Amino acid sequence: MTDQLDDLDREILHILQVDARRRTDTDIGKELNVSGTTVANRLDALEEGGIIRGYHPEIDYEMAGYPLVVLFICTAPIADRERHAQRSLDVRGVVNVKQLLSGEQNLHIQAVAESTTRIEEISEQLDAEDLRIVRSDILSYESVQPWNHFARMEDTDIDSDT
Repeated sequence: MTDQLDDLDREILHILQVDARRRTDTDIGKELNVSGTTVANRLDALEEGGIIRGYHPEIDYEMAGYPLVVLFICTAPIADRERHAQRSLDVRGVVNVKQLLSGEQNLHIQAVAESTTRIEEISEQLDAEDLRIVRSDILSYESVQPWNHFARMEDTDIDSDT
């Protein structure tokens, strides 16, 4: 479906990245000068096509009672990487798994916990899955921003001649 994305689809994606929770189809339609029904139809197509895979809140885990956010850098055999990634999501506390194409350090697993004891338990569970933990780091802060390529060109600071 990526070949079929048009400017309207990209603008909808940008708006959702900025604030999906407080935007109705009608609100988005007004902003883009189309009907709410058009937006709803586009969203359905983007979801069915796998472009939009979900809507997730950004959570401050520390304020929610989980002050430890740890990034485990792991290595899994390339042939088993997908299986290890999926199984690591079953470990209580794991909130994010990224698969890298490289041979070494090819799984980055983020976990949250209320105590160092719980972090040790998560480490042991990952180790029991035959993942080699190369290192683990306590994360202080993570920033995420919308990818502005989805925005209308006049909304960006990019010079169109470059």
